[in-house]
Formats: sequence, C-alpha cells, structure tokens
Amino acid sequence: MRYMKAADVLPPDLLAQVQAYIDGEYLYIPRRETSRKPWGAANGRKAETLARNQEIYRRYREGTSVDQLAEAYFLAPKSIWKIIARLRNE
Repeated sequence: MRYMKAADVLPPDLLAQVQAYIDGEYLYIPRRETSRKPWGAANGRKAETLARNQEIYRRYREGTSVDQLAEAYFLAPKSIWKIIARLRNE
C-alpha cells in the first residue's frame, strides 16, 4: 500500500465532496472484493508456510520434541502445538 495525493488522482468535484467529510485526515480505501488477492498469493508465502508446517508435523510424528521444533523453527512451543493440532485434524 502506498500513499497518493487525492488531488492528483480524484476529480476536483469528488475531492471537494470527500473534503466535506474528512478534511486533511488520512483515509483508507479498501480494494474491491473482485480485485482482492488471498493472503500469500502474490509472493508465495502461503505455500512456504504450509510446507514448513507439514515438515514440522512430520518431524513431530517421527519423534522430535515440541521444544526442539520450537528452537529449530524460531517459534514458540504454543505455536508448534497449534500447527500440530491443525494438521492432526485434517
């Protein structure tokens, strides 16, 4: 997300209408539902996280302790338990 000057992108009459409601303040305008991308879709982070979590679960099933996994993946033990619970229920 980047900031844009409203005067550079909005027609003057629309800018005046917006200023009637919000004068000199910041305004966030969300994307349209049709142009939203799911989390991680743009940079592949979702797939990376899923692969990491599956590896954590596999290693847990093979006998690696939660504390060892937490240290190896720089996560809190509680986060490791959440990953295990989520994948166990799938």
